[in-house]
Amino acid sequence: QVQLVESGGGLVQPGGSLRLSCAGSGMAFGVYDMGWYRQAPGKQREVVAVITSGGSTNYADSVKGRFTISRDDTSSAVFLEMNSLKPEDTAVYVCNANFRWWNYWGQGTQVTVSS
Repeated sequence: QVQLVESGGGLVQPGGSLRLSCAGSGMAFGVYDMGWYRQAPGKQREVVAVITSGGSTNYADSVKGRFTISRDDTSSAVFLEMNSLKPEDTAVYVCNANFRWWNYWGQGTQVTVSS
């Protein structure tokens, strides 16, 4: 079955950096648009960044210039490089894979930005 497994979350000070990874399995990874979403306590899940199967990227306004999404189809992985982290970036970050009517979610990884 399809699995998406995130890693790389943790506690970081404001201004710091983290790199999240999402490993996919059981799927033809290259045809999927991949995305990172986040959900903070008491808030709705929001899209952070998306990279299409063709490599086009889109970002939420709140992370533009600070976050970079990338993918490596040979290893079935998608990454989120996060720089200049702010306390408001604190959330559970979840990986998403979407192709036509197929839509899958990972379990998420916690990112906490605090001094």
